[in-house]
Amino acid sequence: MKTRVITFHYILHDTEGNLIDSSEGKAPLSYLEGVGHIISGLEEEMKKMETGEKRKINVSAENAYGIKDPDLIFDVPRSQFPPNEDLQIGMMFQTDEPDKVFTITELQEESVIVDGNHPLAGVNLIFDVELTGIREATEEEISHGHVHGEDGHHHH
Repeated sequence: MKTRVITFHYILHDTEGNLIDSSEGKAPLSYLEGVGHIISGLEEEMKKMETGEKRKINVSAENAYGIKDPDLIFDVPRSQFPPNEDLQIGMMFQTDEPDKVFTITELQEESVIVDGNHPLAGVNLIFDVELTGIREATEEEISHGHVHGEDGHHHH
């Protein structure tokens, strides 16, 4: 099967109807099929769609950003942070481990509670998607592992 570039618009809500993200008013999103650039639960459903099709796709937390892992929540002594740092709940920072981002979830007198889970871990997601384009990926895109083009997609 040929590797394809899929282009789509989306509106993302949680199961309570809270808006999480949207491509409305922006360029549609493009991704290279099968390289893991979008969550698996969404990609699997979009493989079944045709250009111009609109669909509501429910993605469980397991097939989105995973279940919240309690082992990624730490109680860190305040002494581990710079003394003049204005720490706030929701603040994000990276550790020495590449690609690992932690969010401050609680501030206590002597310590800071940080969470290394993705902010959407444990959240079931609802995508309203409109598939706006499907094309074959170029050899260069396949070898580089991502979509090329000035705005992420080409018009044919």
